[in-house]
Amino acid sequence: MTLQIGDTAPDFEAETTEGTIRFHEWLGDSWAVLFSHPKDFTPVCTTELGTMAGLKPEFDRRNVKIIGLSVDPVGRHADWAKDIEETQGHAPNYPIIGDADFNVSKQYGMLPASTEGDPLARTPADNQTVRNVFVIGPDKKVKLVLVYP
Repeated sequence: MTLQIGDTAPDFEAETTEGTIRFHEWLGDSWAVLFSHPKDFTPVCTTELGTMAGLKPEFDRRNVKIIGLSVDPVGRHADWAKDIEETQGHAPNYPIIGDADFNVSKQYGMLPASTEGDPLARTPADNQTVRNVFVIGPDKKVKLVLVYP
């Protein structure tokens, strides 16, 4: 399923680096930027997550919550956060979803419904379509979809 502007953003329950969340409940009356990356410990993704951490105060001032996602498990995100802080000067200060069962990635159209298997066995090339940005409004509607390589 491809999400389009104006669609209701899929609700989901997921494990994150800050505990379990129910997305719509977590969002509340805020805006959200949900951004994804294909694999932990990749160089470009490391810089992107560090940059988002540095910009978080600006998002907070605008009532925008930020949340990351990859198909790697939450424990791997925690290890990666140390590397991000060391190399980028900022550790992620927002939740990162561990979408190891591919549930959220499939709901948001980032991976085919047939995707299965061990997420750690997947390469960044396998997950290249998991590099998206979704802006979601307080009404839970998709306001922007950006897909990039």
